[in-house]
Amino acid sequence: MILGLIPARGGSKGVPKKNIKIIHGKPLIVWSIEKGLRSKLIDKLVVSTDSEEIAQIAKEAGAEVLMRPSELATDTASTQDVMVHTLQHYPADTLVLLQPTSPYRSNGLIDDCINEFLQNDFDSLATGFICDYKEYGRNTLPRQQIQGFFYDDGNVYVMKADNILKGDRYGTKIGRKIINRYENAEIDDEYDFWLLEQILRKFE
Repeated sequence: MILGLIPARGGSKGVPKKNIKIIHGKPLIVWSIEKGLRSKLIDKLVVSTDSEEIAQIAKEAGAEVLMRPSELATDTASTQDVMVHTLQHYPADTLVLLQPTSPYRSNGLIDDCINEFLQNDFDSLATGFICDYKEYGRNTLPRQQIQGFFYDDGNVYVMKADNILKGDRYGTKIGRKIINRYENAEIDDEYDFWLLEQILRKFE
């Protein structure tokens, strides 16, 4: 089974009630739920949350809800622990993680990622971009000569469930899927909300 997971904690220090804040006419989390439900390959879509308010919105949007225990609702709770908790309740072969803070995904992106993951027998796959940032004053090379590295953007992750349960979400055979720059945007603060609002207005 291919399980889709959207982790959505109720508390948020950067933006209060971030996951249900309205953006381009919908609560933030609903954008991820709708794209997850449109996937032709995800068999079940689950929202993991500690918030009854988020749970209600998620159910109304069509997702299943798994309420997480209090120890998984803190600032220090890891995504790894949330994934393990979810897989203990919903056994699966493959887990697709969709962060609600990345509301824009082009049509077909999720299934493209799953297909690429399966066809190449990856242990994990992540979307992202090549980052060529450098610390000011620490590197004298022109930007064009910096090799850069792949930076995961939080949009789509596909992973073997067995590896997650063993404590290794990455594995050794890793797929890196570079996507459109405007799909890399994720929400951490109010500026990001404004930016994603413009992206959703243009492309949705």
